[in-house]
Amino acid sequence: MQTFGKFATNFDHNYVTKHYIYINEKDEDREDIKIDLNDFKNMLKKKSKTVAGTIFLYNPTISPLGFNNDSSLTDQEFEFNDEFHELNFNDMMNLFSKSVRDGYRGKLVEIKYLFGLNKANIEPTPILEELDADLDKYNTNQLTRYDKQLNYQDYINMSLNGKFVYFGSGHKYDRHHKEIITYARNIAAQAIKLGKDIYFTHDNNYDADECADVAYFLSPLAVGKIKEKRISAFKNAFRTNPPTIQKLG
Repeated sequence: MQTFGKFATNFDHNYVTKHYIYINEKDEDREDIKIDLNDFKNMLKKKSKTVAGTIFLYNPTISPLGFNNDSSLTDQEFEFNDEFHELNFNDMMNLFSKSVRDGYRGKLVEIKYLFGLNKANIEPTPILEELDADLDKYNTNQLTRYDKQLNYQDYINMSLNGKFVYFGSGHKYDRHHKEIITYARNIAAQAIKLGKDIYFTHDNNYDADECADVAYFLSPLAVGKIKEKRISAFKNAFRTNPPTIQKLG
């Protein structure tokens, strides 16, 4: 698997604005046939044929080749040139490389995020308060803490290619962050409105039919006792193209 993305910056915040994974075809020796940036860009010109679907995640923590996630790309003097770059793998990309395989070879899968802020561990921090406040202002002329275009999905005008949307964007929303909850629900609702079949992993807390209404989509990655169950569920989901809904016992 290879992964490609675009980055942008504004007011010292770094964002991922575009992100795709490419599932390599195999040669006679079962080795990956690599593509270069020009090949990738040519595939993007035919997205209706080359993009299998979309995976939604919470937010990115990823870097271009030659850079890392230990500090901001601004501090590393990365050139934000609105060009695609091949990316390093992180834990999520490692999982994808082991899971999204045979039925997707030669295809792209777009990775979208609820929040484009390229920063680790934003969920248990005061950043959530800022995101919630931003979303309350999103459809107004008021200034937001994070860039409206770079950090948030304009879900009303959202474009989705391919046959499916897999939501792995999470489920632990604090009840007092009402704007974040509404935002996550609206993204799922818009995907369905656009005619996409949606897939995800859930557990006994909600039936599959209820998950879209409450934006309850378990992340593929977790810690502790449920880690292996989540990984196994994601792998099972992507044994087929399109994927399938998985329920944890």
